[in-house]
Amino acid sequence: MLTRKQLELLDFIQKRMARDGVPPSFDEMKEALDLRSKSGIHRLITALEERGFIRRLAHRARAIEIVKLPEAMEKPGFTPRLIRGDRADPPRDAMPVSAVDAIELPVMGRIAAGVPIEAISEISHHVAVPGTMVAGRGAHYALEVKGDSMIDAGINDGDVVVIREQSTAEAGDIVVALVEGHEATLKRYRRRGNMIVLEAANPAYEDRLLREDQVRIQGRLVGLIRSY
Repeated sequence: MLTRKQLELLDFIQKRMARDGVPPSFDEMKEALDLRSKSGIHRLITALEERGFIRRLAHRARAIEIVKLPEAMEKPGFTPRLIRGDRADPPRDAMPVSAVDAIELPVMGRIAAGVPIEAISEISHHVAVPGTMVAGRGAHYALEVKGDSMIDAGINDGDVVVIREQSTAEAGDIVVALVEGHEATLKRYRRRGNMIVLEAANPAYEDRLLREDQVRIQGRLVGLIRSY
């Protein structure tokens, strides 16, 4: 999941490479994103690389390879949904956002992003989220993150994640997984043969390899809320 500036930079790099065959310079990126210094571009490039969208090739000037694109850029006409307080600018003639644009979701306690904790079933409180974050079918709920095993995916201890209820997942999805009926954890979902891998996004934690009958998917991450 990318911020608006990260998405803008990735889109600019992709278009320039499609047109010229080479990535733009840092000066061109800075000008395109209207940033004051190249240090901001360095931070955005690092964030995109950490999230697996680009790869920098060593010992070569201006050597950036696009590894993948987010769904928002692969589907023409789709307006990306951004998270962590960084959302697309509204049209100039748009009316101010009001309380009716927000939706209250139940916060179902805490979810482990680290050592698994007991399964969550009780509502602790409610949180207001932008209506666009819960667009689409299915019920949604929120969970407070406990732990740091997903920090390289931009999910920190204390964040609130928005989850769409579903029982299936695709490779690479970040999901709420119920392990052996009593441990709830937030991890990236992978398959390895007939086994399921719950993958951490922190090298300090080992991935968990489990049988299909040991894991039940309870939802997929669709948004994130962070308080500063």
